[in-house]
Amino acid sequence: MSGCGAEKGLISIDEALALVQTQPKALKVETLPLADGLNRYLAKAVCSNVDLPSFSQSAVDGYALNSAADHLQDAVFDVIGEIKAGSESDYQLKDGQAIRIFTGGKTPEGTTHVARQEIVVVEANQTIRLTEHIQPQADIRFVGEEVQRGQQLADVGQRINIGALAALSMAGVQSIDVFQSPKVVVVITGDEVAETPEDLQAGKVFDANGPLLKSWLQDYGIDAEVLHIADEAAEVTQCFERLKQQYDLIITTGGVSVGDYDFVRPCAFETGFEQIFWKVKQKPGKPLFFAEYTQQDHCCYLLGLPGNPAAVYVCMQVYGKALLDALQNQRQPLQWLSGVLTHDLKSDARERFLRMHAYFDQGQLKLRSLAKQQSHMLSNLMQANSLVRIPANTKLEAGQILSGLFIYN
Repeated sequence: MSGCGAEKGLISIDEALALVQTQPKALKVETLPLADGLNRYLAKAVCSNVDLPSFSQSAVDGYALNSAADHLQDAVFDVIGEIKAGSESDYQLKDGQAIRIFTGGKTPEGTTHVARQEIVVVEANQTIRLTEHIQPQADIRFVGEEVQRGQQLADVGQRINIGALAALSMAGVQSIDVFQSPKVVVVITGDEVAETPEDLQAGKVFDANGPLLKSWLQDYGIDAEVLHIADEAAEVTQCFERLKQQYDLIITTGGVSVGDYDFVRPCAFETGFEQIFWKVKQKPGKPLFFAEYTQQDHCCYLLGLPGNPAAVYVCMQVYGKALLDALQNQRQPLQWLSGVLTHDLKSDARERFLRMHAYFDQGQLKLRSLAKQQSHMLSNLMQANSLVRIPANTKLEAGQILSGLFIYN
């Protein structure tokens, strides 16, 4: 069998992913104020120091009641005071008494029911009458009914998203132990980057890779520096020599194939990096390069992406995220979607990641491929929300089930 799909030395997508997820050493653990923990991964489980609610309280604006009666419709109560949310009181309700109370207000001792104000009629002489019957314990939020003191709220590996941060804040958590965020630098190689429209006439192109990676990493939670260097061996070597000591991960674009000006691999070797793998049997992104530099207790990883922007995008979504997660000790298998292809597809010698639009139709996830899939094209990312795996050497027909990934950002 001939063709680039049969080239010797290529590893499969699954083999490459396994190496990206298992090879990196996890970064150290640090303690942060909870407010600074967004998008970080927990290194230690978090337990609640309080009950939630921390006291029994009213769930509505209304009246706290004390009654032993079986039927409360038309029951009359004497109102003896008022309790606002956030205020303390020493009221003790007795049978037939009520207190005006507001949502979140601490229910006084002796409360058997809370009646929402919509079913209460205020009468003369500080009395109220209920227009409906209510069940015992109605509209009371009881102490500890959501979370009890000492209960685990989050486990090791939990990503602190906005919801998790809010939940921990409500439980009074002040600080969390998390894995350090990777220090990342992006190196855009090449002499062809245009800075003005006039530069296009000289055979240059506008840079998509720098903004793409800067924004992708920012959305992930990392503020990365972006550098541009020329396709000159001495400059690439000098760059790697300096960056390997300062960063946990160097991401490069371009210079990883076999051309005369592809210096990333040889310069990485010259500066002490050891190859983990090079070339994956996939399209786009075949010349993906992954290497490691280790010195005493410091490791720096190099993820060499191809130069074409679609390949950069695909490789970051698949391997870049997996690598950044692994550096924070998150090594779970990727969560592949399963959807139904809506049209036929031609075969290819390599397994492909196609940019597709995934949508639900009558409860079923449907997958529609987008035009302009070449590795130098990005315009279909305006509609793409998934990357779908297309098996090698297989002609697909509409209705077949495929797996893929929802696009991270």
